Amino acid sequence: MQTEYPGRYITLGLKIAYYRKKAGYTQELFAEQIDKSVNFLAQVEGTGTVRGISLETLFKIADKLDIPPAKLLEDD
Repeated sequence: MQTEYPGRYITLGLKIAYYRKKAGYTQELFAEQIDKSVNFLAQVEGTGTVRGISLETLFKIADKLDIPPAKLLEDD
């Protein structure tokens, strides 16, 4: 994926991984919860690839993690 913001995508993935683990989900279980493949989730969370997600998926992830979507996008 070509983007001007690869660091932001990587940070987003790391935040998803952080909150997923904090909630006690494995990648396998969480992928099932958001109706995505484990491979998709691993690509999003991984630092070696830049994988975009739709807003629909972002909202679903935030809902399942019981956090506001903005938590995943804010700069720390």
